[in-house]
Amino acid sequence: MKAFNLHQRFFLVLITIGMVYVLGFFFSFFVILGHALLVLCIVLLVVDTLFLYGQKVGISAQRILPEKLSNGDDNWVKLDIKNHYFFRISTQIIDEIPFQFQKRDFLIERMLSAGKNVLLNYNLQPKERGEYHFGSLNIFVQSPLKLVSRKYIFQKDDMLKTYPSFVHLRKYELMALQNEFLMGGLKKIRKLGHTLEFEQIKEYVQGDDIRTINWKATSKRNQLMVNQYQDEKSQRIYLLIDKGRSMQMPFNGMSLLDYSINASMALSHIILKKGDRAGMMTFSKKMENSVAADNKSGQLKKISEALYNIQTEFYESDYNRLYQDVKMGINQRSLVMLFTNFETLDGLQRQLKYLRGIAKNHLLVVIFFKNSELQNLMQKKPENLEETYDKIIAEKFDFEKKLIIQELKKYGILSLYTLPENLSLEAINQYLEIKARGMI
Repeated sequence: MKAFNLHQRFFLVLITIGMVYVLGFFFSFFVILGHALLVLCIVLLVVDTLFLYGQKVGISAQRILPEKLSNGDDNWVKLDIKNHYFFRISTQIIDEIPFQFQKRDFLIERMLSAGKNVLLNYNLQPKERGEYHFGSLNIFVQSPLKLVSRKYIFQKDDMLKTYPSFVHLRKYELMALQNEFLMGGLKKIRKLGHTLEFEQIKEYVQGDDIRTINWKATSKRNQLMVNQYQDEKSQRIYLLIDKGRSMQMPFNGMSLLDYSINASMALSHIILKKGDRAGMMTFSKKMENSVAADNKSGQLKKISEALYNIQTEFYESDYNRLYQDVKMGINQRSLVMLFTNFETLDGLQRQLKYLRGIAKNHLLVVIFFKNSELQNLMQKKPENLEETYDKIIAEKFDFEKKLIIQELKKYGILSLYTLPENLSLEAINQYLEIKARGMI
């Protein structure tokens, strides 16, 4: 597809010729010069047009997109452009990127030698999940004369899906390995208990639980035999994500919900690498997007698909319903990591009885967020009375968060209080520490 455009230089030339004609009112020589320049301009315009349009395909171009976009990360887009003309060309490249990025000044200018191609890169950083639609890849080409510009259009209406952050999964895996070395003093204690993972049948010794007697084996051996169990080698870890209105709060262009989803993706990757079973659920008015804990191949993709299109619901989350759904849906003791946000102690108190109910049957970790803007206010030295009041209020809110941690600790509920940008790494460290201490 092509379009004829007059370049800016052509109009500058016409303005110059017009000024020569103005001088012709005073000096007749300039009239003759103006005629000559006008004829020369028309000739050059025709020559330039023939140069650009005399060749059917002057350039070829391709937009090379990744398979999918990673939310909150740098995603590189490549442009492969080749010059088929026999002369050097100037190009202006305007790629119509998705409206979500709100970039209206996208422009790349490049010179291309005859017969050469160039590979250009630019990066996009999406801030929300969903579908991203690209428009046309527009390239304006000029010859060295730069009087005419020929427009080429390529690859109209490409679409990419943006998934929870996945490009740094390998980085988090290496960080997790490094942190395990730093936790060298924390050793998992192998315990015998009543779990569903059977280990062996052994002879009864004094002190063994008589409830584990295997009567069939006892009758065959003519002596008491008992079943021996061990802690399950593959633990169940469930990630519960609150998508109520408190998770809509934005930090650096991303909502707390998106930070939680990205952290869940990274944490699920580490859980599966450790041989444990990763599962997830989201909740607001009811439990949704549930993925049962498992460690089969394809589990990470299943979790990614479930997280892909989750949106914040502008309701107060129903923790009573959450407690009921967890009680019915998770029937074995598991590590439950709850991504939510409590701004005040009163907000926690309203939901505490339901959290305590979950903690009776599972190891519960409540993950909530530091307000980075409040942290900046507390660290800033006040210069006037207004800034002093702001700092005092910020310290009050921060103290309220610390009271929330103490209240949870009082009932044996673990907590993680972190900045949104540190969430993924802090959540992974919390999981590794719990695992190293043998708490599940």
